[in-house]
Amino acid sequence: MSTTRPAGNLAPARRTPIPGSRSSPADGDDDNTGTPPTRRRGGRTGLLLLVGLAAVGFTAVYLISDLIEVAQGGFSTFRLSLTYAGEAAIPLFVIGLYAVQRPRIGRLGFFGAVAYAYSYVFFTSTVVYALIAGTPNYAALVKVFGASMTVHGLIMLVGGLAFGLAVARAGVLPRWTGVCLMAGVVLVVAASGLPDIARTVAAAVPDTAFIGMGLAVLSGRMKPGARQARTAVTHPNHAP
Repeated sequence: MSTTRPAGNLAPARRTPIPGSRSSPADGDDDNTGTPPTRRRGGRTGLLLLVGLAAVGFTAVYLISDLIEVAQGGFSTFRLSLTYAGEAAIPLFVIGLYAVQRPRIGRLGFFGAVAYAYSYVFFTSTVVYALIAGTPNYAALVKVFGASMTVHGLIMLVGGLAFGLAVARAGVLPRWTGVCLMAGVVLVVAASGLPDIARTVAAAVPDTAFIGMGLAVLSGRMKPGARQARTAVTHPNHAP
């Protein structure tokens, strides 16, 4: 009696995937990193919320501190404390805004973000000095730091132009925010020797750009980056 199984009953051996391996099927549970997509989406959502809130909130605080300076006609402890809170956060949320636009924003965006962030690390240190020394106004602060203020102002200018152009080219965030940032840093440098009201009006332009970027991040008005687009093609069954 033959023990040969009929051909119609043959079934291919089921392949057991190794979690996290590149050969694992794209079944919606794992990708080639072994990280569940729900966890990845949750982490990205947290980053977007943090960056968006920081860009809007701390920029608003910074703008309010400038308006207080105009109203008071100089520095005060309260005004400088608000300025410190606003300026200290700028390097962090600018790097964050770069991160949420990767990879489309490219190397130009990285260079611009780092340069702009670095300039505000310096500017924040001048606020600390003004708080400790009791510096009465902006003109007196410029006299203390002299050429260092000019050099870092130029770094801010170059960084802002580069980052703004990269934002406009990437198209992940609204393009007008990148253009507004570029115009703003030019106005800030041009108004550096003018009265408080002129400097505040100039500073409001890049402030508007960052608030616009933050609102776009919070509202989800962002075009998907190339990495997300590739993920959608590779894993068409994943929920958006």
